[in-house]
Amino acid sequence: MRRSRDSAFVTARSSAPTGAGGALLPARDLAAAWSVVVLITVPAWALTIGQARDMGVEPGTMGMALPLFLVLWVTMMAAMMLPSMAPVALTWVRGIGRQSSGWARTGRTVQFMGGYLLVWTAFGLLAYAALAVSGNLVEDRPTAGRWIGSVAFLLAGLYQLGPLKHVCLRHCRDPLSHLVRYAGYRRPARDLRVGLHHGVYCVGCCAGLMVVLVPLGVMNVAAMAALALVIFLEKLWSRGPLLTRVVGVVFLVLALLAPFQDWLLPGLRGSMPSMGGM
Repeated sequence: MRRSRDSAFVTARSSAPTGAGGALLPARDLAAAWSVVVLITVPAWALTIGQARDMGVEPGTMGMALPLFLVLWVTMMAAMMLPSMAPVALTWVRGIGRQSSGWARTGRTVQFMGGYLLVWTAFGLLAYAALAVSGNLVEDRPTAGRWIGSVAFLLAGLYQLGPLKHVCLRHCRDPLSHLVRYAGYRRPARDLRVGLHHGVYCVGCCAGLMVVLVPLGVMNVAAMAALALVIFLEKLWSRGPLLTRVVGVVFLVLALLAPFQDWLLPGLRGSMPSMGGM
């Protein structure tokens, strides 16, 4: 019975337009939810920029042990992903609005984001392995960096144009049907599970974009900002799917140019000889 009531409740609430948040929750509650996002995102960008300034852009993991890398990775993901994830989190908060008090809703928002970032932490393990392998290859064979960069751009481009990207992006752009289904989950870990599930779709949506951090540099602030903007527009702009395809084509072009243009590979060129020296 509870599941039916929750599903019907979320269906009715989510049928309102996204921009009508004020009618779905009191302004004070929406402000509290947005405050959580801002209080995480702004310090995350500040910490990321400060750490990048200290470390610079170098190949591989830059000598970082896995625990330190994961801390920096999660900070980066919070900075890059939360702005585009916030509308989904707030839609969920609106859906559970009458079932808890303002402070409880804020706590549920935190749980949602915690589950979301937990998925990106797991993806960070794969990112660390990829960076470690590419860094070792570049250290042993400096000229290999050009081909690693080319392959990374190629994989990213093909992924952007592939079916898995399309499926995951469609979920991220229109998650309401999933939120209705999630309303039937049992407490107390319901909000954490919703964040985990949405995080899996988000990783599937953005995995190709993350691949280009190998050639561009994992601590390259300009690249992170550009990718964050692409992610935001893909998910929230009316022409997001078109942008996805355009970015995929751009990556394929960069894959062709990478072996001959060292400036495209700031994250791999630390020990590469210049083209003139070959």
